[in-house]
Amino acid sequence: MTSPPHRWARAERLDAARMLDALHAETGVRLTLDGPCPGGQVGAAYAGCPVPDTELVAQVGDAAVTVQELLPGTAIDRLDHRGLVQALEINRSQAGRLAGYSGVPAAQLFLRQDGPGYCLHEPLRRHNRRSAALERWVATVGAGHPDRLAGDDAVHMDFHPGNLLATGGSITGVIDWDGAARGDHRFDLVTLRFGIHGGGADPGVARHLDAVLDTLPEDVLRPAWAHMSLRMVDWAVRHFTPSEVEHWLDLAEQRVS
Repeated sequence: MTSPPHRWARAERLDAARMLDALHAETGVRLTLDGPCPGGQVGAAYAGCPVPDTELVAQVGDAAVTVQELLPGTAIDRLDHRGLVQALEINRSQAGRLAGYSGVPAAQLFLRQDGPGYCLHEPLRRHNRRSAALERWVATVGAGHPDRLAGDDAVHMDFHPGNLLATGGSITGVIDWDGAARGDHRFDLVTLRFGIHGGGADPGVARHLDAVLDTLPEDVLRPAWAHMSLRMVDWAVRHFTPSEVEHWLDLAEQRVS
């Protein structure tokens, strides 16, 4: 004699829309549901970073013109702790985004040679002793690391509060992806640290982000820090006042070793 069949509870199928709503309520980050992934028993879904759709791309003379979706929100003037948590979550979502897209080139760091109009070495060599010492450190880091980032992550390359849109305390989008490349998404956290230097964030935000950077592997942190140091100090030498050069040197030297 057999016992009657037991009615075991079935595993609940993924409700991706409800999960993304819950994620938004918890973190303030609004991801876009792209649709269900194929296969699987419970379900998975594709969800994208909150970035504008590109509606049109055209070559006009020497310029590439892009027309993008208008996202809600305005640029963040001052990053608070809640905004930082959201920015960190968005950054994590960039991991692995370019797997299978071999046509996107890896980000170049220009630690051993000049970049195309930025990351120039000679201005640092000639400006003063501090900047010259920084350039020597940058070149030393470049000698010990590849000049292109490794990895299949999406890297924004200019991930700072001015490129983060927000409304009602929640980040609604990340804009200005023109310089985006393949590499390690954690590079953007170094960019963010430079972006909040000197008053761009509430008290404690820089310390929190510094603690996050302290956890990064040296082979990620050192070349990323060297690139941003070169990039910002060179730009200040050529475009701003000597006091602004010192402003960026003060930050750059914090991790020179």
